[in-house]
Amino acid sequence: MASRPPSSSRRRPRTIVNDPPGFAPVRGGGRTIGLRLVSPAGLARYRKKAGARERRWIEATGFKAETHRFLTVPAVDGLVSHVLVGFDSADPEAVLYGLSHLPGALAPGRYRIEPDHSDPAPDLAMLEQLCLGWALGAYRFERFKSTPSGEQGARLAWPDGVDSAHVARLARAVGRTRDLVNLPASDLGPAELAAAARDLAREFGARCHVISGAALLKKNYPAIYAVGQGSDRPPCLIDLVWGRPRDPKVTLVGKGVTFDTGGLNLKPDQAMKLMKKDMGGAAHVLGLAGALMEAGTPIRLRVLIPAVENSPSGRAMRPLDVVPTRKGTTIEIGHTDAEGRVILADALFEASREKPALLLDWATLTGAARVALGTDIAALFANQDDLALDLMAAGERLADPLWRLPLHQGYRTQIDSKVGDISNTGSTPYAGAITAALFLAHFVGPGVPWAHMDVMAYNISSRPGRPEGGEALGLRAAYHLIRARFAAG
Repeated sequence: MASRPPSSSRRRPRTIVNDPPGFAPVRGGGRTIGLRLVSPAGLARYRKKAGARERRWIEATGFKAETHRFLTVPAVDGLVSHVLVGFDSADPEAVLYGLSHLPGALAPGRYRIEPDHSDPAPDLAMLEQLCLGWALGAYRFERFKSTPSGEQGARLAWPDGVDSAHVARLARAVGRTRDLVNLPASDLGPAELAAAARDLAREFGARCHVISGAALLKKNYPAIYAVGQGSDRPPCLIDLVWGRPRDPKVTLVGKGVTFDTGGLNLKPDQAMKLMKKDMGGAAHVLGLAGALMEAGTPIRLRVLIPAVENSPSGRAMRPLDVVPTRKGTTIEIGHTDAEGRVILADALFEASREKPALLLDWATLTGAARVALGTDIAALFANQDDLALDLMAAGERLADPLWRLPLHQGYRTQIDSKVGDISNTGSTPYAGAITAALFLAHFVGPGVPWAHMDVMAYNISSRPGRPEGGEALGLRAAYHLIRARFAAG
């Protein structure tokens, strides 16, 4: 669907007045407590410069400046003089999450980072990462709490020189992603996911078109319909477009399985428990799209989300059914629990039709990727080496890690079908993440730069800055890459 040429104002960065959670207003009076960052190696140097009273306090408390440890230093009048924060500047992850434990741990008040008293002194890029980590640590999902805890009492003042708009937009992107993943399936089906996309479109002057139910067959999206037809909640394709048609086309595709029972090949209870998160790919692309639009990125952005609930019923697709696709390729259903790649087939083919300058997709696609890389690292597949290397480099620098796995063509025969053109499952239990990516690659048009992120989209336990629940993986790396490629200067 083509969008109307937007007004030039849609390319300008949009000023969002509200700071992310845990931040003090840019201006405001009142007492401010300093945060002094000290590495374990730098603690001895810091102690030499400190007064005798503070040296004795550090020794008495046994403070060693380890990561995620802090020491409140009292003043003579009994108030807090400042806070020492253990800090490791050599590790990008330790930098990002260096302050993320503090919003919920410090006493209420207004705090600021004191670079002049820190050892080592953080540069501007490091300060921005620290501020982002503070925001991620201040995140709470309490929509269903009868007594929400509300805002944390500790608030951080923006450091001088920090691009607060940039930090806040990334914090909002991660927060939007987390919020959507955290919603229970009772409150987020295909229709509600489409409503979230429409809300985002209204916020930034984009257009959002939704094809729902039997209209998917009329519009030739049969694979999406086939997966979603077993549920009483109709499947749909969400299509959001923003930006000027003459700008470079960037298309984001996200898997939107709002709940996955496994279909007729029903999942075991423990495997099904977290399946509200199976729309994590959709959450990622909506979070990223919001940040790109808010920044006024000079691209023609398109977001495609096939949204379904995979449920067993008399209407549900069956094992060894043969499903047509928008491309014309037929898919033999080897297993109804490998449904995500089936709905992505229609969306990726449609995305490729326009030959975008960049095509990225996110999906909670395979357990094999989690076995290989765990829950924190996005499995990355790409059809161009420079795209993969740029994403990995950005991820390493920003503590948003991705690791490339190969699109090994030697495994392509494992998804051949004797009845249809291609099978949605491999013929062996090996290389499941790779065969799934090879399946997706079949529906990506020739010459289209494409990367696929197979993600967990969920923290299985809480750590500083990463609460248990929905999580964004590879989003910040992709934002950096898109801005670097299409908004340089």
